[in-house]
Amino acid sequence: MKKYLYAATALLSIATLPACSGSDNNQTSEKEDNTPIVKIETVNQREVVQEGNYTATVEPDLINNISASSPNRIKEIFVDEGMRVSKGQKLVVLDDVNTSSYETQVANAKANLENVQLNYDRAVELLKIGGGTQQNVDQMQLQLTNARNTLANAERTLRNVRENTVLISPISGVVTARNYDPGDMTGTLPVLTVARVQPVKIVINISESELSKVSKGMPAQVTFDTYPGEEFSGTITMVAPTVDVNSRTFGAEVTVQNPDSRILPGMFGRVKLNLGTAEHVVVPDLAVVKQPGSGNHYVYVYKDGKVCYNKVELGQRLGDAYELLSGVEPGAQVVVSGQAKLADGASVKVSK
Repeated sequence: MKKYLYAATALLSIATLPACSGSDNNQTSEKEDNTPIVKIETVNQREVVQEGNYTATVEPDLINNISASSPNRIKEIFVDEGMRVSKGQKLVVLDDVNTSSYETQVANAKANLENVQLNYDRAVELLKIGGGTQQNVDQMQLQLTNARNTLANAERTLRNVRENTVLISPISGVVTARNYDPGDMTGTLPVLTVARVQPVKIVINISESELSKVSKGMPAQVTFDTYPGEEFSGTITMVAPTVDVNSRTFGAEVTVQNPDSRILPGMFGRVKLNLGTAEHVVVPDLAVVKQPGSGNHYVYVYKDGKVCYNKVELGQRLGDAYELLSGVEPGAQVVVSGQAKLADGASVKVSK
């Protein structure tokens, strides 16, 4: 009986060994298969419209400073900052306390001229009848010239005083600055500044590589944060012939007609230019990896079962893809899924 009991126990032990051994082998095999699985996509180059995008502040087409020709006290100011004005509109009235004295000077100069003219005419008549001399006529001629100059100076002074009393706008535009109030004495600053805003201009900075693609007369599209979703048409009206030594860029002036004066100086504008087309590789946006803590971007390129970590230079975003300026060759296979577990030179499996 004991003999059979020992035999049964031995058989039971042998029967349990293969099951444990087989389980351990399967777990080891699974742990060893850690090769990352990725999805790849073949990319090629295509013709991409090249856009130049720039930002700048709106400037008026013309600025006019409204100032008094001489220091004077301000009586009235009829406009304030931000108001629209018309050419010839009265803007400021100054104290006219000195006007009467200059009017008297003009009257006296006229009376003196009339008297000198009369004496000159008499001298000429006397010379004709032999009762005078040529020397006397010449002296009267000089006095007559001086009297005429004195009157002209007096009239010019009175004209300046009157112009200094009432200041008008020489242009139509918007008041962009008001530096005084009624009762103030005018000083070095202009009383008002009026800016012409039909049209307005935006000065943008063009890189040296873009200069050959930008020319006078080129159309431009302009948008403003003030008017979201709205686009305004502009034109390149000037390209600077020299480079700025600090920024290494060329200034270009974009003019917008602004017929309704909705665009005002100081607004933030965004300018877009069509700079032609170029053949560049385009990759899905899923393929682009940004390196944390830097502005660098990379793409994993698949070849012969391994991936390379290629640094790329991004161009424009094209919907769900990116234009690449460098870093990936046409026809390359790029990883579009599974990058989280990858490293440069890593072996991978391609998902089917």
